[in-house]
Amino acid sequence: MSRCQAVARPLARKLRQPCAFRPLTTGAARAAEVQEQGAVAASSSAEPSPLDLDPNTVLPEFEMHLMKAGKMPVGSRRRRVAMRTTQNIPFEQLPYQAFQEARRILAADREDKLLKINAELEKMSRLESKDASEVVGGQKMKDTKLASLRREVERLKLLADANDPLVKKRFEDGLGDMNKPIYRALAEKKWRSYDHRLITQRIKQFNIVPDILPKLEPTADVQLFFRQSKVAPGTIVDSLTSESAPRLRVQVFDKGERLITVVVLDSDVPEVESDGFTKRCHYLAANVPLSPTDTSLPLSKIMADDQLAVPWLPAFSQKGAPYHRVGVYLLEQKPGEKVDVSKLKELYSGRDGFSLKSMRDKFGLTPFGFTMFRSVWDENTAAVMARHGIPGADVELRPTRVHSLKQPVKPRGWEAKRQGPKYRHLWKYTKRIKGISNGRGWIKKG
Repeated sequence: MSRCQAVARPLARKLRQPCAFRPLTTGAARAAEVQEQGAVAASSSAEPSPLDLDPNTVLPEFEMHLMKAGKMPVGSRRRRVAMRTTQNIPFEQLPYQAFQEARRILAADREDKLLKINAELEKMSRLESKDASEVVGGQKMKDTKLASLRREVERLKLLADANDPLVKKRFEDGLGDMNKPIYRALAEKKWRSYDHRLITQRIKQFNIVPDILPKLEPTADVQLFFRQSKVAPGTIVDSLTSESAPRLRVQVFDKGERLITVVVLDSDVPEVESDGFTKRCHYLAANVPLSPTDTSLPLSKIMADDQLAVPWLPAFSQKGAPYHRVGVYLLEQKPGEKVDVSKLKELYSGRDGFSLKSMRDKFGLTPFGFTMFRSVWDENTAAVMARHGIPGADVELRPTRVHSLKQPVKPRGWEAKRQGPKYRHLWKYTKRIKGISNGRGWIKKG
C-alpha cells in the first residue's frame, strides 16, 4: 500500500454513508422489524411530532408521554409502526384480492342475516298485535313465544357482525363500544378463554367455596389494582402497598346499569381464645352504579353517606400466622332497589365476626364477581398497624404441637426378632431398635 492510499483510506471511510445490511428475506415480520428500527433511529434525536403523540402511530419511546397525557396507545407496536410507514389506506380498502373476496362473501352472509332479523321482527309485531285469547295457551304462551323470538333476534344480530373484520379490528384495538351486543360477546369470549378459568381455579384452590359462600360462579371480569399496578388473583401483596384502598376494573357482559354492593373480607383472622379463625370486614359499600361502559371502580372515591358503610381497613397479618385470604366480592342488588346503608353500619361497624352468607340472605344480594389477594407479615406490617391504631403488632403466634392420640406401635416382624446384640450389625438399617436410634446419626455407618 502506497503512502497516498494509507492517508486517503481513513478519510474515505469517514465520508462513506452508513448503510444497514440484513440477509435477504420475504418475511413480513423481519421487514416490519427493520422498518421499526429505522423509524426509532430517525426519531430518537428529534422532538415528538404529531405522529409521535397520536395513539395510532406512537413509537415505543413516546408511549409514556402519551399515557401521562391521559391517552392509551392503540393496538400493538408493530401495527402502529406499519400505520406510520405506510400510506393512509383504510382497512376495508386494502389491495389484497383474497381479503376483498372474503369481504364480499361476508357481506352477502350479513345481508342474509339481516333479512332473517326483519322476518323475526315481523313475527314479533304480528304476535304482539294479537289478543291473548287468540293464542293457544293464553297470555302465558304468548309471553313465552315473544321471549323466544327476542332471543332469536339477539342471536342473529351477533351472527351478523361476528365475522366482520372491521368489528374485530375495533375490538382488538380496544375501541369497541360496549353498548353493542357484539363487543360484549367478544369480550366475554376472551374473558372465558383464560381469566374465567383462572379465577375459578383460585376459588377452588383457596377453598372460597364452601368456607365463605356455598356457591360462587363469577359472571363478570374483576381486576384489582393497587397504585396503578395490576394484582393477579391470589398474589401476596405487601402491607405498605395494600395500606390504601385499591381500584377495581369491572367488566359486565349484559346490557343496562345496575346497583352493586362491594365487600372486602379477610377470612383467616386468628382467634386465640377459641383456638380457631374468624372473619373480618375490611370494606363495605352499597348502591354503587355499574354498567358495561363505566368499568372503573376506585374504592377510595366512594364517600357518599348512602354508599359507604365500612371504610377501608388495611390488610394485615400477625407475626407467625399463616397467610390471610383477602377476597373482594361483588354482589348485585335487586333491580330498582337500594340497600339501607344505615342498617349496614349498625350491623357491621364492628367488622369482626362478619358473615357474607348472612348479609347476602338479609338484603337479597346475588354474588356475581370475585377476585382476591393474600396478606402475610412483612417488614412494613408493624408500621402500618401503628399508623392506623391496630393492636397486636407485638404479639407473635406460635403453633402448638398436637400429639397423636394413637397408641405407640410396638416393634414386630423383622425388627422384633433382631433386637438383641447378636444383630448389632443390622441396627443401622432401622430406626426402631429399642434404646438406640439412627434418626439423629448416632450410629455411624462403615
